[in-house]
Amino acid sequence: MAFGSFNQQDAAPMAEINTTPLVDVMLVLLVVFIVTAPVMTHAVRVELPKATAAVVEQNKQPIRLTLQADGGLLDEQQLVDPASLDARFAAAFAADPLTEVHLYADKTVQYERIAQTMAAAQRAGLTRIGLMTSGEPTAASGK
Repeated sequence: MAFGSFNQQDAAPMAEINTTPLVDVMLVLLVVFIVTAPVMTHAVRVELPKATAAVVEQNKQPIRLTLQADGGLLDEQQLVDPASLDARFAAAFAADPLTEVHLYADKTVQYERIAQTMAAAQRAGLTRIGLMTSGEPTAASGK
């Protein structure tokens, strides 16, 4: 079987795989990896300063409100008048502007009541409002 022959009598396709291009590509990839591997592991030594700081204790308690299905509004298992909610939020904002409001609502509560409670907190300046979905802290949630 001659590779460079112009003989038309042997017109059968060549059944051997030419591995030369495969070897060429593999050698190029090997050289690329050999060159780039030391660059990737290059590290710069930096002497970082050492400092100590006291641990800051955060005693921030979030406002936990529970909206019940029967229309009741609880703050830590105490019934709250919805009319006094604005004053309560304003007092919390005056004490700490980063006070969080955790809002627990029964699944049958209309979203309008949830939105009104959130709007009251935002009017007072409280912007960290979370809608809690499980793990109610109050016994009045029905669990």
